Amino acid sequence: MALSFSEKEAIVADVAEVAAGAHSAVAAEYHGLTSEEMTQLRADARSNGVYLRVVKNSLAKRAFEGTDYACMNEALTGPLVLAFSQEDPGSAARVVKAFAKDHNKLVVKALSVGGKLLAAGEIERLASLPTKDQAISMLMSVMQAPITKLARTMNEVPGKLVRTVAAVREAKQSAA
Repeated sequence: MALSFSEKEAIVADVAEVAAGAHSAVAAEYHGLTSEEMTQLRADARSNGVYLRVVKNSLAKRAFEGTDYACMNEALTGPLVLAFSQEDPGSAARVVKAFAKDHNKLVVKALSVGGKLLAAGEIERLASLPTKDQAISMLMSVMQAPITKLARTMNEVPGKLVRTVAAVREAKQSAA
């Protein structure tokens, strides 16, 4: 069934709004996936804060105009599903990569982060980016390391004094 002009405008506006606020985007060819597999992919995306949508390429190109994802226009060919990371830059890549591991018919065609088009093979690198909570945890451990080292060093001084006094005492007791 053909879409009316107003329906197409609504789709373009919706995708453009999501693209304007997204951290990264992944375009993957889904040709050959069953409806049950697509439903599972959508459920995985929803649970990970990823906006997933199948959009006609011509409408996606219009939606990408004026966004960081205009660089993906050349790669939009064939039946594609678009995944936009809403929470952190790697979430869409993680969802697509995990799903593609079990379903070889889902093939990544293009990636974009910060207005830069990445090769499809870069999905591994994008998927390995830490989540916001992981990044904060890593930052906190780096910030905590000097303080921890200082505390250990300060604690070592009395410990060394106690060991020295004990060694002197043992030496005097063995001499007597």
